Amino acid sequence: MSTAPTKASVTRSVDLPIEQARWITLKKIEWKDQEGKERTWEMAERKTRTATTGVDAVAILALLSGPNVPLSTVIIEQFRPPVNAYAIELPAGLIDPKDTLESCAFRELEEETGFKAESVVEVSPLMVCDPGMTSANMKLIVLRVPISESDMDSSGSVVLPQQKLEDGEHIVRRVVELSKLKGIIDDYTSRGFVVDARLSHFISGWEMASRLQNGLL
Repeated sequence: MSTAPTKASVTRSVDLPIEQARWITLKKIEWKDQEGKERTWEMAERKTRTATTGVDAVAILALLSGPNVPLSTVIIEQFRPPVNAYAIELPAGLIDPKDTLESCAFRELEEETGFKAESVVEVSPLMVCDPGMTSANMKLIVLRVPISESDMDSSGSVVLPQQKLEDGEHIVRRVVELSKLKGIIDDYTSRGFVVDARLSHFISGWEMASRLQNGLL
């Protein structure tokens, strides 16, 4: 089991002039409320949204299954400077101008985890991540990843394939049975990791559905 790494950390945080910002900009919104009163709002906006999709990013829920493989998914660990902590997340990535939602999801999953998806199971409606602060949006793409006997080691564990990480990316992968996901995440948080809200919400929904199915709610 991996432990919380300590090598990466924030060493300095300073104000950034808006003209030097490469990925994000700030905007002032002027709007009228339900009573007709004029108000203002400050928001952050990504500069990378493409006109072809109108979507900033995708998150990927990979469903791994096969002979003698309980339904599982793959989660990742990586350092996130804005929160100065290691985060547990679903694989995800920004959409390139040449991408469709689906092609981005297939590519990002393989780059970050090494797993190659076979098909798209579901594409979520458009979701916003922090609507009080940013216009950033995303979609969740559920992908099916078949696991064969040749993908297993002698102990019955899934062998992790080669990643295709970009320079500066340091991502640790972990295959987890869905039935054990909550316990694994609870262990991560006890060791100082933070959990991405998208993954946390999925786990809450999965646990709630399981309890309802078993008559525990």
